[in-house]
Amino acid sequence: MTENGRSLARDARRALREGPEGIARRQRARLAEAVAYARAHSPYYRELYRALPDEIDDPARLPVTDKKALMARFDEWVTDPDVTLAKAREFVADPALVGERFQGRYLVATTSGTSGLRGIFLQDERSVAVGNAVGQRARAGLGVGALVRLMRGAGRTAIVSAPPGHFSTVAGAARFRRDYPRLGWMMREFSIHKPLPELAAELNRYNPGSLAGFSGMLGLLAGEQEAGRLHIHPGVVIAGGEALTEENRARIAAAFHAQVRSAYAATECGFLTYGCAHNWLHVNTDWAVLEPVDADHRPVPPGQPSHTVLLSNLANRVQPILRYDLGDNVLVRPDACPCGSPLPAVQVQGRAAEMLEFPAGDGGHVRISPMAFGTLLDRVPGIAQFQVVQSAPATLRVRLKQADGADPDHVWRTVREEISRLLAEHRAEHVALERAEEPPEQSAGGKFRRVIPLAR
Repeated sequence: MTENGRSLARDARRALREGPEGIARRQRARLAEAVAYARAHSPYYRELYRALPDEIDDPARLPVTDKKALMARFDEWVTDPDVTLAKAREFVADPALVGERFQGRYLVATTSGTSGLRGIFLQDERSVAVGNAVGQRARAGLGVGALVRLMRGAGRTAIVSAPPGHFSTVAGAARFRRDYPRLGWMMREFSIHKPLPELAAELNRYNPGSLAGFSGMLGLLAGEQEAGRLHIHPGVVIAGGEALTEENRARIAAAFHAQVRSAYAATECGFLTYGCAHNWLHVNTDWAVLEPVDADHRPVPPGQPSHTVLLSNLANRVQPILRYDLGDNVLVRPDACPCGSPLPAVQVQGRAAEMLEFPAGDGGHVRISPMAFGTLLDRVPGIAQFQVVQSAPATLRVRLKQADGADPDHVWRTVREEISRLLAEHRAEHVALERAEEPPEQSAGGKFRRVIPLAR
């Protein structure tokens, strides 16, 4: 670790010891620095902030940005004039360059484009170093038992993801192997595109000390562990990319006899949160600002779900992310978390854009959260995986993958009854249900989107 990396790690630990006041002080100072740098070096932000005061340490005084607006003005958004969208697109078009330094300086990651627009995001060396620093303090809270099992696995980390591609987890792991070739064996990706028996066999041979992946895929691997085809003993399992329900969390924990931690991050800010043993996500607010807001971007109080959330990444300079609309629906814990962390705790409810909207009989609309379907179907026995697709305004197409030994017809009847009951409770009983022949499908980034609303 470089001296700068060591100083960042020391400061990250010191921030927790100083508590909320020390964390808030760092956040204000770093926000002011980030805003000043953006308006000095980014033509886009210079124009956007031209009417603002010289010094800003309150994010509420900044205008809101989003991916569509920033990608449309990519060349003016970035602070390095050598970086252009054309060059970045040429770079990410080559899978052989995953993890390489773009322009010799930056880590590049792309979003899968499930929201309709693919983003290209750069991290400078400082941002990567901050991510490593806050990651260390997250690992420090795992406890002795988990750390012992991590050591038994020789520190090997298995990342079940969707290579190839410049996706964040894949690019980060590839960057680590390029920077530390002698330690490359410590971090390895495993493709979710492989059949489960092959994937289980590869994981058995690797024998990881920690396991990370999308929540839905980890649930499938828990089934393989229960069946005896997978027999690994990770000290910790990190579930991210998709909402981790209590049912899936309990199953994963029981199958692997491991601590299960949620993860909530974004390609725009990979170090955003870390999960605790109480299934809350703690926001690293010494290096990021996360503002839960309503549809008009007004603050939402703790204990109430937001319409969306605004992110400010206080570490990255090459591509400033300031008051950026992530589109996620979150709830901030109104009291202190039992784990003792002084960092604010959140739970992710879903994405505002993923709410399912159906026409109502009175001419209005009925809206149902995707989480309602997820928590409902997680309790149905015999389902290995499901996907609910709104194929028309008043039609839901249900894709199912049955668990081993389950009767497909019985599973479908149960699913149809449960969804029909949910729809009736929301006065959307006129919605038609279709049994799909095709299995659940993955996005380009490897996620199994369990509920897919009608594009609108």
